[in-house]
Amino acid sequence: MKKTIGLLILGAVMGLASREAPAQVPVTATPDQAALLKSANPQLARNKKLAYDFWRVVLEAHHVELGPNYMQESYIQHNPNFPTGRDGILNAISHAPKLDIQPTIQRPLVNIIAEGDLVVLSRVNTRPIDPMDESKTYTTTSFDMFRIEKGKIAEHWDSSALTPTHPPQ
Repeated sequence: MKKTIGLLILGAVMGLASREAPAQVPVTATPDQAALLKSANPQLARNKKLAYDFWRVVLEAHHVELGPNYMQESYIQHNPNFPTGRDGILNAISHAPKLDIQPTIQRPLVNIIAEGDLVVLSRVNTRPIDPMDESKTYTTTSFDMFRIEKGKIAEHWDSSALTPTHPPQ
């Protein structure tokens, strides 16, 4: 009996591992980012715009000199790959080349949701099915959540795992 169950589990795992692509409906970006910034509540609209502009200006275009316009000095970072504090995160991204600030977020944006002092940006994330063969991909969703305090970003969460400093051998 144990052997039969083990063989069934092994067969199911092997079947999943051999699939060409996960069965899913691909995640798609919104065609109208400006519509996502609207809200019947003016405060929520301001919070959405703050997180949206922070993403475009500081995180995508690397204009770290403008970071203090968007972030509390006591900014709390929960992503394990970056230091906490406004100066810590701005210093970490200051080594990236400065780019032109674009009118929209360049990564495919799915939605922006605001509730209370929180704003969530969701984006399309394309990933390889097999990390050793990047020719076949699937889409999933990445999330970033920001807490707004006194008109600036005070805290950030996302789903990032710790990036190893040395690749596995």
